[in-house]
Amino acid sequence: MQGYIINVSKVREEDLLVTILNQKKVKTLYRFYGARHSHIHLGYKIDYEAHPTNKDNLFQLRNVSSLPYKWMLNKEKFYVWQQFLQLLYKHLRDINEIDEFYYNLLEKISLCIEKENPYRVIVESYLKLLNFEGRIHSNFNCFICGNVIEHNIILVRGFLPACKNCISKRGFDAKKINTLFKEKNSILLDDEEIAKLYTIILEGL
Repeated sequence: MQGYIINVSKVREEDLLVTILNQKKVKTLYRFYGARHSHIHLGYKIDYEAHPTNKDNLFQLRNVSSLPYKWMLNKEKFYVWQQFLQLLYKHLRDINEIDEFYYNLLEKISLCIEKENPYRVIVESYLKLLNFEGRIHSNFNCFICGNVIEHNIILVRGFLPACKNCISKRGFDAKKINTLFKEKNSILLDDEEIAKLYTIILEGL
């Protein structure tokens, strides 16, 4: 079985609880002496086996092997990848059964991030996640006052749109954001704008 490690937490000195996202589930497994193994690390894709223990609903992580990416040694890309996985873990932490969309999204990100700007990849991928979950607010009505936003759009957590009268914050060109939301493509946005969008994503999915 293959999956992505989206969270690792220590239980004892060297034992770990490892949360893995695979095609159908988000599952937390117990790993004895996991801290000794370099391939059990946040952000790694692994091949593994889950064996039942004598504790209810707790499985043991065994026969783990790493499935490395070509870009793993790029510190910036790997750090951005880890940040997104931490956010995804918090987003899905109370869910066990999941749609294959989430696994497939991580597969696409891990491929695209090799050759593309990692921040752009995450921004575009986040739009796909919002679209899948039905959370894209593409009508551009301020979520506070309800007024239509025509030019300068403020985005807050979850990419909720707001107007400058309700939130005093530097905004974005509404036409550019409209293209981003509809096409899930950031080509019209410069690197500074992408950095701003990425900062909003870090507030929570």
